[in-house]
Amino acid sequence: MEFKHYSVLLNETIENLDIKPDGIYVDGTLGGGGHSLEICKKLGKNGRLIGIDQDQAAINAASERLADYKDNVTIIRSNYSNMKNVLANIGITKVDGIVLDLGVSSYQLDTPERGFTYRVEDAPLDMRMDDRQQLTARDIVNDYSEKELFRIIKDYGEDRFAKNIAKHICAARQEKPIETTGELNEIISAAIPKKIQKTGGHPSKRTYQAIRIELNHELDVLKNNLDDMIDLLNDDGRICIITFHSLEDRIVKSAFKKNENPCTCPREFPVCVCKNKSKGKVISRKPILPSEQELEENSRSRSAKLRVFHKIDN
Repeated sequence: MEFKHYSVLLNETIENLDIKPDGIYVDGTLGGGGHSLEICKKLGKNGRLIGIDQDQAAINAASERLADYKDNVTIIRSNYSNMKNVLANIGITKVDGIVLDLGVSSYQLDTPERGFTYRVEDAPLDMRMDDRQQLTARDIVNDYSEKELFRIIKDYGEDRFAKNIAKHICAARQEKPIETTGELNEIISAAIPKKIQKTGGHPSKRTYQAIRIELNHELDVLKNNLDDMIDLLNDDGRICIITFHSLEDRIVKSAFKKNENPCTCPREFPVCVCKNKSKGKVISRKPILPSEQELEENSRSRSAKLRVFHKIDN
């Protein structure tokens, strides 16, 4: 299958990156190369783009899509959590802009054997962003304790029926291992009242999100690396991050706010004594949302939010 991915909030992201022709830019979630292609179009002969992705299918697709700009582009298979080391290995210590699009690509969702989608009944329970990883969604579903399953479905899926879903999964796997998306869908459906299913969207949506986040350590990777990515920026550099659910958005919003105003002094202090210095400013207080036109063209962009941080050295 051809690697397809609709680049959400594309124009808004490129505009807010404020691209310098001779700058160095990093696409930390390269995907099909949609954002990267638009960055490359604005680069001069001395500009550079470094694309990072852990999915080999994305690497292959982006390499082909960016072939016309091969003199400006370096593509590396890795997770963006390794960005600092990846850049150091190619002699880069500072960059002018970073893009992260944290959504699952259309290719990943639409390729049944990747196991990301609940809309195909006979797909294996995989959900790995990086197929070099050993642990799969099947392992989580069959090996995690009921308490652990409840925790991830509640915390990462924000599903109010998490306790019952975890209970049903553990009961079902005592009979036989849960192997396919169809088997898991049936179990989840049995755990959620039918009247809720009529109005609440697909019953498996939140549980699949939870398992995917747990398996790929998505929130930990984001939370643990935002400060380092801001530190990688040159003065006047920008980082643009597109999130797709509230858990991610809260992490980005909180990190940007802390880097804008890191002072830990009590409010009643007349002057700052903690000596923590601001690293820049948040570009928009409210997240940037998809236009009505984009929502019509791509329903998967409905939950997307873009936040931007502008680095200012003191």
